[in-house]
Formats: sequence, structure tokens, C-alpha cells
Amino acid sequence: MRVGFVGLGMMGKGMAGNLQAAGHELVVHDLNRAAAAPFLEQGARWADDPASLARAVEVVFTSLPKPADVEAVALGADGLVEGMGPGTALFDLSTNSVEVVRRLNAAFSARDLYMLDAPVSGGPGGAASGALAIWVGGDEQQFHRYRNVLDAMGDQARYIGPIGAGTIAKLVHNATSAMMSVALAEVMTMGVKAGVEPLDLWEAVRQGATGRRRTFDRLGKFLSSGYDPADFALALLHKDVSLAVALGKEVGVPMQLANLTLEELTEALNRGWGERDSRVSGLLQVERAGIPPLDVDPEKIQAVLNSGE
Repeated sequence: MRVGFVGLGMMGKGMAGNLQAAGHELVVHDLNRAAAAPFLEQGARWADDPASLARAVEVVFTSLPKPADVEAVALGADGLVEGMGPGTALFDLSTNSVEVVRRLNAAFSARDLYMLDAPVSGGPGGAASGALAIWVGGDEQQFHRYRNVLDAMGDQARYIGPIGAGTIAKLVHNATSAMMSVALAEVMTMGVKAGVEPLDLWEAVRQGATGRRRTFDRLGKFLSSGYDPADFALALLHKDVSLAVALGKEVGVPMQLANLTLEELTEALNRGWGERDSRVSGLLQVERAGIPPLDVDPEKIQAVLNSGE
């Protein structure tokens, strides 16, 4: 297939390389023409601007740093919309703004074009190796129409829902990653200052229940409101976090996130939920968000967990 690719930076170059390796005919554009040299040497064509690129291909992919960059490439002077033919699609692989994604989708729809948000997760290494998740929001028929192209870039291309759904999934994922990194730094410094060698501590905790579990697997009970019977009671976790906070105070390590967590667990405990599963504290956030309790079929949750995906 004739594929246009705009943005050959750290992520883009790996994905474009895999498209080329899969036999797709590439037309490329980047602000820095030198970034295109490896692809041109392998037979790709250069386009002087996004509009020219769009005229030469059947589908377009963008991988750009910021929402404003995507908007400029899509709708700016000599932008993609000036060259794309009716019924063709743009997949934006960037981590974008939900508001920008929806605005671009509306502008494309008005011209009988498709715009899908398709952010990726796997880092430069995953982009190069193809071990990459691609979360797609937008028209589902277009997802299936170009599925073989998506599969050339990543091993976990998945349709998530309407326009913006892929971006929302990416922001949930990356915010989680950032928050966990901050939390891990907090508790690791407490453990080291309390007297455990860093390598020994790391090797120990990664073999615990949380260490062995995939990060988002722990959401199973939260998704189904399945807090009874408890795997690990709230009252016991409250006790454990209280002890960790006390140890941090003893050794002089600030424990801001642990203290916030303890406050959350205390509020849940005061609701009379002490014997329920410790993750029942998540109901407090459901209330604050103003959404109904989550009620996903437990059998469907278990099927996902059993699939290993």
C-alpha cells in the first residue's frame, strides 16, 4: 500500500522503518530532511510538504511532538487536508489532546475525510522492534480497512472506541506511569534509608504480589465492584500503610503520597468497609467523579486476564 508518514523522530523512524520492511511504499516528510535519508535510500519518496505527501498515498500517519504540530500539519498551509482524496484517512500516532483530536475529526469529516487518533505505547525500542500497542479511536470501519498497515507497526493494535478514545487510553496509561514512578521513588528511599541495600530491596519487592502482577490487572475488582469476599482486607492494608508511614517518619523520609494514601484508606475504613477487599477505597473516587459504580461482568474480566493480552 502507498503510505504517507510525517514525523521521523525517535518514535516515527521506528514505525516508518517497519512499514517499509513490510513492503509498503513510503512517502515521507519531516521538518529535517536528513531524518528521511535512511528511508530514501531504501526506496521511499520525499514530499516537500504534507499536502504533496497526501496526494501521493492511500493513507497517512503522523508522529509528532505536540498537539499544535499535528494541527499545523493537518490543517495548516499546505496541510494534509489540501491533498487527501475523499474517503481517505489520517491516523495520528502522536500523544495528542482530546480536544484537538475531536476538532480535527470534525474538520476532516466536513471534507469527507477520516481522522483517527492512534497513540502508541512501547517507547523507541518498541517502535523499532514492533512490540508496540496502538490504541485507535474513530471510525471502526477505517480501523479494519487499514488493520494490516497498523499490524506492520505494532503487535497490539486495538480499536478502543469513538474519536478520542485512543487518546484517553494513552493519557490514563501515561499518567499512571508517572504517578507510580513518583510513588516508587518515595517508598524505595524510605526502605534504603531504613537500612536495606537498594539491590536487595528491589529484588525482594518485585517478587511480591504487586511486583508479580501486571500493573492494570489489579483493576479487576474495581471494574466489577467485586469487593466481597476480600482477597486482602482494607483494615489490614490500612495497618500496613500506617506502619510504613511511621517508619518513614522514624528515618526522616518525607512520605507525601503514602500519607495521602493513608488518608484515603482511613476515610474508607470510617465508612465501615474494613472487612471488604482493600481496593474498595476506589469507590471514594467513583463518588467524587460523579459516575455510577462500575459493573463489568466478572466473567468478561476473567476472560481478559486468562488471555494474557
